Amino acid sequence: MSSTQAKTHTSFEALRLPQYQRMVVCFLLTMMADNIEHVVSYWVMFQKFDSPVLGGFAVISHWVPFLVFSLPAGALADRYDPRRLIQIGMVLFMICSAGWAYMFITDTLQIWAAMLLLVIHGLSGVFWNVATQIILYDLVDKDVLPSAVRTLATARYVGLIVGPGVGGGLMLWLGPEYSLLVNCLLYVPNILWLINAPCGPKFRPAHLAPPARPFRGFHDLFTTIAEVRRNKEVLLMLCLAGSASWFVSNSYQAQMPGYAHDLGHGDPGLTYSLLLAADALGALCAGLLWEYWGQRSKPTSRKAMIFALLWAASLAVFALSRSYVLSLAVLFVAGFAELTFNSAAQTIVQLKAPLEIRGRVIGLFNMASLGLRFGSGITVGLLGGVVGNHGSLFVACVGFVCCLGLLQLTWGRSHVAEGAG
Repeated sequence: MSSTQAKTHTSFEALRLPQYQRMVVCFLLTMMADNIEHVVSYWVMFQKFDSPVLGGFAVISHWVPFLVFSLPAGALADRYDPRRLIQIGMVLFMICSAGWAYMFITDTLQIWAAMLLLVIHGLSGVFWNVATQIILYDLVDKDVLPSAVRTLATARYVGLIVGPGVGGGLMLWLGPEYSLLVNCLLYVPNILWLINAPCGPKFRPAHLAPPARPFRGFHDLFTTIAEVRRNKEVLLMLCLAGSASWFVSNSYQAQMPGYAHDLGHGDPGLTYSLLLAADALGALCAGLLWEYWGQRSKPTSRKAMIFALLWAASLAVFALSRSYVLSLAVLFVAGFAELTFNSAAQTIVQLKAPLEIRGRVIGLFNMASLGLRFGSGITVGLLGGVVGNHGSLFVACVGFVCCLGLLQLTWGRSHVAEGAG
């Protein structure tokens, strides 16, 4: 589809492309499977160990692989076929779900084994996430890329909505053990579609194929950072995503059984699943709204900063709330704000990533937006073992708001306003 044709549509541009539709369906099934596993495994860990510290480790061990391996994964996607990297991730996801199922069935789950599976799950996500963002460029034109990024982010949150509901239903129907065996099947469509999907190096025109540049470890990291520093707006978005990940990220989801218990809805039924899905529902509404507005919803750094502040404020209210209804409402607002600022930041970075180091820049963004989430395992998880889950989440939100203020002072209003022009 040419850029001229794309401009004739203002709503849901990316979803008009058949191959992108297939990609979104496979992505959605993968996200759903990912979150079914989270719901089931977090619940069983809470019931068996009731440890906020283990919940914190679930965040740390899950996201540290993104910090360490995102840039190498981006370099691999620059040099090799990103489809195969995604397929490797799918296989690792299946191994992880099967491992949980085996230990639940045999009643052999121990803390060390839970820690190992959480690490494997994190490695799976590295292969999958970075390469998925790379193949967007092969499926859509640059003019449609904001719509594609936003739609994929929306699909992620649809998975967050459907996953907890399906996971809770499967637990009630089949039990934790067999629900995870069924869950393995949800990764299969992505593996099959990628066998002949029209993306990867051999489908790119010669002038769009990046040079085969080898990965050089820390030197490549510093080189990529130096390249990024030339664009103040991209650097600001990297810092915004990194600080959000370090202080808060999605660490409260690992502690959700504890929050649900304190609100009087800790059973693995409808009320617990609704609490898990509330912020995902808000994000879904945000994605649909911005997509409906189409090109009028231009991603800007100002929008990202404002909605990041709203996100932190909403989660701070959730941390202090003792009302189930209020908690659902503020989680909905938090989800709406989170998708808005995250998709805006990611779109800005992807649109301005230099062709020759595109994978590395996207890998650097994933290091910031996903890899630094291990920090929230400390600020929300481990600190929760000292001051409680509610207090640690509130302190983390306050810390992030302070960081937002520092970013505003460092770059000044003129830089934040660049994206609004």
